[in-house]
Amino acid sequence: MINVNKKIRKLIKQKVVDIVHRSSISISQETYLVGGAVRDHLIDRKRENSDLDFVTLGCEMTLANEIKSKISKNLKISRFKNFGTAHINFNEINIEIVKARKESYHLSSRNPDVEPGTLFDDLKRRDFTINAIAVSLNEKNFGDLIDPFNGLNDLENKIIKTPTNPEITLSDDPLRILRGVRFSAELNFEIDNSLLNAMIKNCDRIKIISKERIVDEINKILITDIPSNGFKILDKIGLIEILIPSLNKLKGIEEIEGVTHKDNFYHTLQVLDNISQVTNKIWLRWAALLHDIGKPKSKRFDEKIGWTFHGHEYIGSKMILGIFKNLKMPLNNSLKYVQKIVLLSSRPIILSENIVTDSAVRRLIYDAGEDIEDLLLLCEADITTKNKKRHEKYLNNFKIVRQKIKIVEERDKIRNFQPPISGKFIMSVFNLKPSKEVGILKEKIKDAILDGKISNEHKSAFELLLKEGAKMGLKRKINEEKV
Repeated sequence: MINVNKKIRKLIKQKVVDIVHRSSISISQETYLVGGAVRDHLIDRKRENSDLDFVTLGCEMTLANEIKSKISKNLKISRFKNFGTAHINFNEINIEIVKARKESYHLSSRNPDVEPGTLFDDLKRRDFTINAIAVSLNEKNFGDLIDPFNGLNDLENKIIKTPTNPEITLSDDPLRILRGVRFSAELNFEIDNSLLNAMIKNCDRIKIISKERIVDEINKILITDIPSNGFKILDKIGLIEILIPSLNKLKGIEEIEGVTHKDNFYHTLQVLDNISQVTNKIWLRWAALLHDIGKPKSKRFDEKIGWTFHGHEYIGSKMILGIFKNLKMPLNNSLKYVQKIVLLSSRPIILSENIVTDSAVRRLIYDAGEDIEDLLLLCEADITTKNKKRHEKYLNNFKIVRQKIKIVEERDKIRNFQPPISGKFIMSVFNLKPSKEVGILKEKIKDAILDGKISNEHKSAFELLLKEGAKMGLKRKINEEKV
């Protein structure tokens, strides 16, 4: 049972809430604290942001200006007149003041037509009952809880419901489908059956939502403690197939001659949960989510060894650009990072299963660069066997790989590797212009260093340069000392 009085007393003592309370009394304008702040205080949930939402039965700007007068004349107020909304940022707290309103929607858009309404109208338009609870900041009933849709009861029973008919609520604003899944994942709440059925029925309407808003909700699901909970619901209601179809294709188990392979969709979700126990990096979690998407295209059955997925890392890394483009995600270093982690995702695993050579370790360090630790975390998260002995064996193998990486890195300084001879130097030695010959020679020197054939220093590299240049018919034009 939630101790409502104790939690509300604590909430209304907050500095900003007290200022809004005094401001509403000063102008005799009914005002209520609503939304996430009320919900989270009632369930003792630590808030990730400092947003405070207020509903007022009057002009939002009148209240905003009164709040400003009590805080600072220099405070900036942003107004969105069409929606009767005013924004104030004070000490990194986002204050939103909304004039109580009714909303009506058109089938082709989630942007509503608005008109003035009562407090009941304003709470009725909200997405879920747990977000439709208000606290009075008025003199006559200060601190009273207003809960016309039994949101408190749903908080206690840990269930997600809508204030009104869920099909209408979701059809009006399909983003609420993703928000419902996200709240379920964040709060570990069940989704009411009628709401779940409405999600299934309306999932195709997600297409009217901007990709940016969709990705924002997916990211919030990804960053939860157990993101698989959210993705299983997304799969159940049909949104995985719509939003990330290549992930959907991982589902299922195929059998030939009595030989099966694991369901790579549920394996991926387990990897995602595993990585989420050790990192909050959103792009590493994306890499975990997408690390096996190349498997359906690479899947083959070999009569001698069974199912194979050779090259799925390369294929998957090439597919990621299309996924990012489709979701309008950033095509910058975040994309390159996810591509690199997916491309290299099996390299440490291969090392852990074989004799670890210095050459293989050097190449891994060179290719992974500063992301080597993230790559190893993903590979360890990729251990999903239920056999305890195997699990311990695989983890111990990775400990050996980590030790080898540390030894080689400290000795050879490969992580920030720069060849001791540059392309400009090569052109000077052989009097060349920029050409493929320069690239070939640079690559030979790099490979020789990584393979341990020569040391990572100028003299050895220069000797190899002259030798390889002679093989290519290149003539040295000047002495090393003059370069």
